[in-house]
Amino acid sequence: MPDLNNICETTMRLKRRIALFCTVVGIVGFLTLFNIAFHSKENNYLHKPAPLTKLPIRNRIEAASEKYASGNTPNSTGIVQTMEKRLPQAIIIGIRKCGTRALLAMLKLHSKIQTASDEVHFFDRDENYSRGLSWYVQQMPFSYPDQITIEKSPAYFITEEAPKRIYDMNPSTKLLLIVRDPTMRVVSDYAQTHLHPEHPNSSPAETFEKLVMDGRRINTNYRAVTTSMYITHMERWLALYPMNQIHIVDGDKIVKDPVPELQKVERFLGLDHEISYNNFYFNETKGFYCMKYESKNKCLSDSKGLKHPDVDPTVIHKLKEFLYRYNEMFQRRVGMRFDWQ
Repeated sequence: MPDLNNICETTMRLKRRIALFCTVVGIVGFLTLFNIAFHSKENNYLHKPAPLTKLPIRNRIEAASEKYASGNTPNSTGIVQTMEKRLPQAIIIGIRKCGTRALLAMLKLHSKIQTASDEVHFFDRDENYSRGLSWYVQQMPFSYPDQITIEKSPAYFITEEAPKRIYDMNPSTKLLLIVRDPTMRVVSDYAQTHLHPEHPNSSPAETFEKLVMDGRRINTNYRAVTTSMYITHMERWLALYPMNQIHIVDGDKIVKDPVPELQKVERFLGLDHEISYNNFYFNETKGFYCMKYESKNKCLSDSKGLKHPDVDPTVIHKLKEFLYRYNEMFQRRVGMRFDWQ
């Protein structure tokens, strides 16, 4: 007969092994469930949208851009590229009545450039800036990863908060500044604001001479005059950006011969030269260059290139004398010389 003691001992050993096995299985199962729950919570945390201003710059740009993706298109090498609305890598910061609209339209001729259609006024208007980068990126065009997005708002140049606000978005942003003869810029500013019938502040009764002169002195409370004091605004930008991050376009030259100035911009943006004289023709009626696209030709609107009013030459002379010191300081500061009389 079987030894009952041996049977009982064997049975007890088997029970202990089964209990140990069940315990191990239970521990492993618990750890597995805990691990799944932990990573699920972690993933939910990581995907929770954080305020853009709290993110590192690269993540901030990607977070603002990725939400507005469009279709996927293969490029010439067969690699699929995604069109997205992206924060601008370059911004035309000014100057008003120096040719910012013309510069933007001409740059759009390049296949690697996408431009915002309207002036966004994000960094100069508090009501827009308070809407955040997510709103700002919605104002941008769709672009491919190998394209550069550009917007222009000329008021940025004279807005005290704009340099720091752009820097906070991305300190690597490339800045384009187009300038022209400061005295003639004041006249153009006046013509645009007071003589153009569609401008809300149009008032021919306020003469150029009355606005520019304050008795025998130049009226520095007139915004058109202070805008032409380039160096006073430029110092704010140079306090944050090195000169090699700001490209200055000669607005007087781009009107007469656009291609050399545009090729300098292409180099500054790191792009291949695409824009050539084949992209332009001179419009005798308007008196400036127009662009030739594949499907049509395009000139700037009639609000551009407005005829200047007849102005008292004595006032022009006084304005030139007043601006001369500012012009010299500006040219020395940026290391360029301009043909300003």
